Amino acid sequence: MDRVLEPLAQHRALVEWLKTHERAVWDWYGDAERQGRDAEAVRLSLLRDTYRMDAEGHPELFVEIAAAKEALGLQAVEVSAYQAQGDGRINAAICYLPGEAHLIFSGPILTLLSSAELRAVIGHELAHYRLWDQDGGDFFRADRILHQAADHPGAQPSHGHSARLWSLATELFADRGAWLAAGDLETAVAALVKISTGLPQVSAKSYLAQADEIFSKSKPRTEQLTHPETFMRARALRLWADEDEALEEAIATMLVEQEGLDEMDLLQQARLAELTRRFIGHHLAPLWFRSEAVLAHARLYFPDFAPAAAGDGLENELASLSKPRREYLCHVMLDFCAVDPDLEDLPLAAGFERARDLECLGHFEKIATKELKLKAKDVKKLKDKAAGMLAAAKLETP
Repeated sequence: MDRVLEPLAQHRALVEWLKTHERAVWDWYGDAERQGRDAEAVRLSLLRDTYRMDAEGHPELFVEIAAAKEALGLQAVEVSAYQAQGDGRINAAICYLPGEAHLIFSGPILTLLSSAELRAVIGHELAHYRLWDQDGGDFFRADRILHQAADHPGAQPSHGHSARLWSLATELFADRGAWLAAGDLETAVAALVKISTGLPQVSAKSYLAQADEIFSKSKPRTEQLTHPETFMRARALRLWADEDEALEEAIATMLVEQEGLDEMDLLQQARLAELTRRFIGHHLAPLWFRSEAVLAHARLYFPDFAPAAAGDGLENELASLSKPRREYLCHVMLDFCAVDPDLEDLPLAAGFERARDLECLGHFEKIATKELKLKAKDVKKLKDKAAGMLAAAKLETP
């Protein structure tokens, strides 16, 4: 196989965000002494809660482990295998330690899968190791930070959404390891479907056609917390195996593109904050708008705020913005309408004209009427003459 496993764009972006914005946390999780204590705890837990398998007692399993290791370039990694006790769910998992991969099988998975399908599942789990071990363990460190932050009692929704995005992207990455280990798309998909359904016989070809049919009728987004729906994983893997140009767009649609404000992850929050900065900069660009009171209020948003120059592509971004986020910008504009009484109705007039451009004039009118306690007739009058007021203010500005 000449394909190379590379972290998804979502992985790299979250790692970079953590390194940049949470440096103290990042360094704390890299403490070698803590990592050593955690490793010993993992080993003890595995011995206590599982049955450890070896090559002498389970030669067929270790043949597939060796083949998967070679396919993923992990020949130097020590791989141990365990059967979970008291867990009837069909599943496979991995515990990562530097230089060690601990595979844990649950339920009757070893008897359900063919040897080639088992190799695919092992390849999937070892792909987790490949990801977590890259760049000196940066991706494993990010994995721990994101999931432990999401589980903290004081976590914000963005922490949970970031951990979810990370997990979903990781499963798509690991599915590529299944393809590499099996050397065949249908084998990898068959293993995936067998585990999700428990059926001893499945048709991967039929399931791939089923996944394509679903996508031909809609643009589904995953609702799951850790693993995308099976049909999404099957299609994403096919697109990757075929080196299809639609892959990145498909992944973005499945995992990332959320339109509202309540389901944003850390990356989306950062992007929206930067868009807000630029939007305020453009909104306050007219000289008449740059009073001391207004600029002081803008610096409450961004301490280093400065009005923006035209030509940075903002208008194109605004044109493709979702309705909830355009309405959010209406609230931002409203925030500047009563900051400086000396400007009288000009800020509100500017809000009306910008809201018109954003195609959310009705929403801006509604919130302005309510929050500023305006009469409907006065709002209509101001709305009708807003463009003329702004043109006159521009001419009168020295």
